[in-house]
Amino acid sequence: MSGGSRILIVEDERMVAEVVDRYLRRDGHDVRTAYDGEEGLLEFDRFRPDLVVLDVMLPRIDGLDLCRRIRETAQTPIIMLTARTEEVDKLVGLGLGADDYVTKPFSPREVAARVAAVLRRASPRAVGETETLRFGDLRINPVTRTCEDRRGARDLTAREFDLLLHLARHPGQVFTRDQIMTSVWDYAHEGDTTTVTVHVRRLRTKIEADPSRPRHLKTVWGVGYKFEP
Repeated sequence: MSGGSRILIVEDERMVAEVVDRYLRRDGHDVRTAYDGEEGLLEFDRFRPDLVVLDVMLPRIDGLDLCRRIRETAQTPIIMLTARTEEVDKLVGLGLGADDYVTKPFSPREVAARVAAVLRRASPRAVGETETLRFGDLRINPVTRTCEDRRGARDLTAREFDLLLHLARHPGQVFTRDQIMTSVWDYAHEGDTTTVTVHVRRLRTKIEADPSRPRHLKTVWGVGYKFEP
């Protein structure tokens, strides 16, 4: 997605917020900033952003609680800023519904790149990539970004939907975790890819009748994952 999106930054460190704000404005985005969680929640309701950059540690309402509150009413993409690398897998495991995580200290250029990647993933797909995918009672609609099965609509985060759609568009093809990071997270990822494992596990709880014996999301031991139609 090109510039012009509405971005809300919720960050109590003013210097960090100002630098990120400046880089995002350079990319053509309309940016608002809130300096605590309570202000962030009010600004979210007023501004209705296309994406939120959200710090974990915030006064008044912390980032985790704010993320949960946003997810109660909206599937707006959220990028969380965290001070410790080891926090990332824990945060993913909590199932907060964030779409990406950036560890401090970071370069503002990296945050801007992550924002662009998440927005690109959330944008409408090209012609030819809009047909609903059907696998038994599982239906995946790329246009409305919805997933349904015999139980009804499945509540997927933006990243979970991207992961499912990517695998389902290549039935039977085996992807390594690094390949999934590059294709679904839309940037090269160096180091630990446990985030992929955690997202697959959470996705199974939402679309599989028996997550311990998945029909569609298969593990290929020692390699990665594949989607069985």
